[in-house]
Amino acid sequence: CTFLALGTHFGKVFLLDIQGNVTQKFEIVSILKSKQDSYRLLSVVALHPQFTRSNYKQFVTGGNKLLLYEKNWLNRWKTSLLHEGEGTITNIQWRANLIAWANNVGVKIYDISTKQRITNVLRDNVSLRPDMYPCSLCWKDNTTLIVGWGTSIKICVVKERNPTEMRDLPSRYVEIVSAFDTEFFISGLAPLADQLVTLYFVKENSEQMDEEFRARPRLDIIQPLPESCEEISSDALTVRNFQDNECRDYRLEHSEGESLFYIISPKDIVVAKERDQDDHIDWLLEKKKYEEALMAAEISFKNIKRHDVQKIGMAYINHLVEKGDYDSAARKCQKVLGKNMELWENEVYRFKTIGQLKAISQYLPRGDLRLRPAIYEMILHEFLKTDYEGFAMLIRQWPGELYNNLAIVQAVSDHLKRDPTNSTLLTTLAELYTYDQRYDKALEIYLKLRHKDVYQLIHKHNLFSSIEDKIVLLMDFDKEKAVDMLLDNEDKISVNRVVEELADRPELLHVYLHKLFKRDHHKGQKYHERQIGLYAEYDRPNLLPFLRDSTHCPLEKVGLVLSRFFKRPEFWKLSRMGNCRRALQMIMEELGDVDKAIEFAKEQDDAELWEDLISYSIDKPPFITGLLNNIGTHVDPILLIHRIKEGMEIPNLRDSLVKILQDYNLQILLREGCKKILVADSLSLLQKMHRTQMRGVRVDEENICESCHATILPSDMAKPFNVVVFHCRHMFHKECLPSPGTLHGVQFCNICSAKRRGPGSGILEMKK
Repeated sequence: CTFLALGTHFGKVFLLDIQGNVTQKFEIVSILKSKQDSYRLLSVVALHPQFTRSNYKQFVTGGNKLLLYEKNWLNRWKTSLLHEGEGTITNIQWRANLIAWANNVGVKIYDISTKQRITNVLRDNVSLRPDMYPCSLCWKDNTTLIVGWGTSIKICVVKERNPTEMRDLPSRYVEIVSAFDTEFFISGLAPLADQLVTLYFVKENSEQMDEEFRARPRLDIIQPLPESCEEISSDALTVRNFQDNECRDYRLEHSEGESLFYIISPKDIVVAKERDQDDHIDWLLEKKKYEEALMAAEISFKNIKRHDVQKIGMAYINHLVEKGDYDSAARKCQKVLGKNMELWENEVYRFKTIGQLKAISQYLPRGDLRLRPAIYEMILHEFLKTDYEGFAMLIRQWPGELYNNLAIVQAVSDHLKRDPTNSTLLTTLAELYTYDQRYDKALEIYLKLRHKDVYQLIHKHNLFSSIEDKIVLLMDFDKEKAVDMLLDNEDKISVNRVVEELADRPELLHVYLHKLFKRDHHKGQKYHERQIGLYAEYDRPNLLPFLRDSTHCPLEKVGLVLSRFFKRPEFWKLSRMGNCRRALQMIMEELGDVDKAIEFAKEQDDAELWEDLISYSIDKPPFITGLLNNIGTHVDPILLIHRIKEGMEIPNLRDSLVKILQDYNLQILLREGCKKILVADSLSLLQKMHRTQMRGVRVDEENICESCHATILPSDMAKPFNVVVFHCRHMFHKECLPSPGTLHGVQFCNICSAKRRGPGSGILEMKK
C-alpha cells in the first residue's frame, strides 16, 4: 500500500495514508541511543530500496557525517563511515546500488557494490546559503540523477567506464547531459516520464515597495532540453503561512507507482496527482462546457472511470433545453440517445410538454430501429394542425411504414373538407396514396394539380392502363412529355387508341401524329391523308416536307384535300410528280411568294431551277432583293448581278451586297482553312510514309529470290553475300537482278515496274 513516512524535529516518525490519516507512529531514536546528538543525526535518513519493517538491514544517516548502518550475521548493527568533513549533509537519496548525497560543497555519488565514490558535482551559486537553499535530489531511474540547487538544474547520468581507461579510476563515471537555470528557487524535484515536476519557492517584488515578498509556492511541469527547459504547466499552491516560509521549509516527494506527489510545508501536506480524463471532464462540466466534455468523453470512453458518455450527453441536452436552444438539443438527441428507444420516447414526450415537437421531428429514428407508430402519428397530427408545409415535408422524408397510413389519410381528408383546393394537402394526399399503392387516386390528384411528378408516377408504377381515358389531360399539361411517353410505350397504349382519344382535339392530334411520322414514316400511314389537312391548318411550314417524304398519300387525294386550304394546290402535286420547273413557275406566278420559291429551289438543289428563278426575277426588284439575300451559298451571285439592268432601283441593295461579300469572305476563309488542313495532313502522311520506308525489313530463310526462286539467304552465313530488298517487299540476289532494273545508279523492282505498280503493293498482296 502507499504511505508517507513523516519525520518531525523531535525524532518521531508518522506513517500517513494518502488521505492524511496516521496509521502508525514510532521513534527511530531508540536505534541510535548510544550516539550523541541523535536528533541531528536523524534529520536526514535514507533507507535501502528494499527496506521493510521486517527486513531492515541497511540504511544511511546524515549530519556532519555520512554513516552506513548494516546488520551483521549476529543481528548487530555495524557502522561504516562513508564521508565527512564538508559540512552538514542536507539530502540523501538511495537508488539500487547508488547513494547520492548533498553537503555544503556539492553532490556526491557512492557505488555501494564497489564501495567507491564516483563523482563530485559542485554547486554553482556559492553565494546562496546552503542551509537556506538546500539541494534537491531525485533519481529518475537507476542511473539518472536530477540535481536542483538554487535556480540551477542538472541531469546527471551514471555510465560504465571503458575497461581500458580504468587504471586507478572508479568503474563508473557521471556525465551531465542537461544543465539550465530556472526563474525561481528550487524546493523539490520529481520525475514524470521524460518531464520534471518542480516545486518552486517564489519571491516577487511588490508594486508599492522595493522590498521582496514571499508568494505562494508553484508546482510546475517542465520539459528539460540540453541547455534550457520548456514550461508545460504551472499551478500556484495555497498553503498556510506561505508568507513566512523560506525555500528550506518546502519539500517534494513522490510515489512512483501511482504518480502521487507530496508537497510538504511546515503547516500543510498537499497531495498532487496527474489529472486524468475524468478530472478534465469534471472541470469542463463545472465550466458548463458540455460540448467539449462530451467530445472528450467520446474520445477517451475506454479510459474514463467516473463518467458515462450518455449521462454527459443528457446533461448537455438538458442544458440546451434550459437555454431555449431546442433545435440544438433535438439535434444532439441523435448522437446521445443512439439506439435507446426508451430514452427517445421520454425525450419526445418532454419536447411535447414544452411545445417543441417540431424541433425534434427532424431527428427521430427512421431506419431499422424506430419508435412506436403512435409517436410519429402524434407529431404528424401536431404539424397538420399548424403547419401544412412542415407536414408535407415529413411525409416526404419519413418512410410510409413508420405510421398508420390509413389514419393519416383520413386526417388529411378531414382537413381537405375545410380547404378543398389546398395544393399542399392535395399533393401530400397523393403521396400518401402512393405509399398505400392506391396509384389511381394519386394519379387523379396529380393530373388535377398538373403536378410535375405525374409522368414519373406513371412510369414507376406502370399506370398506362389507368391513363387511357386521361390522354387529353396529359397533353394539356405538357404536350411534348406526353407525346414522348405515349410513343415510347406504344405496346401499352396503341396509336389507334391515342388517335381515338384525341379525335375532338385536332391541334393535339397533329402534335402526336407529327412526332409519330418523324420517328417512322410508315407506322401511322393510315392517317397520312388526314394529316395533310392537319398540317395545312396547324403547321404549314412542315406540309411540303411531309408530302415529299410520305409515300402513302395518293396524288388525287392530296389535291382534293389541299383544295380546301389553297386556291391552287397543283404545285404540290407537280412537285410530287417530279415536274419541279412547272411547280416553281406556279409558285412564282400564282403565289408570288419569293421566299417560298427560294425555299423550293433550295430543297430541289437543281441548277436549272435556279436559272429559271433568276430569269423570272430579273425584272422584279423585290424578287432580286430576296435572291441577293439567299443565293450566295447556292449559286454564284455574279450570274445574277451581271443580268441586273443598269439604273434599276432595287430595295436594300447595299445591305444585300454587303451580305454577299460577307458570305464570300466566309467561303474564302473556309477554303483557306481546308487548304491548311489538307497541307498539314499531306505533310504528316508524307512523313509517316518516309518513316515507314526507312524501317528495316525482316529477311529470313523463308524469303526467296524473285528471279531464281532460291532461298534468299545462303546456307553458309559466314560467306559474304549481297541481297537487294525493295519497299514493295520483293527481294533479289544482287547477281540475279536483271540489268534493265538500273537507271542512273537507281534500282527499280522489275516486277512492280512491269505491272506499273507502286511501292508497297507487295505488302498489300501479302496482307491479302
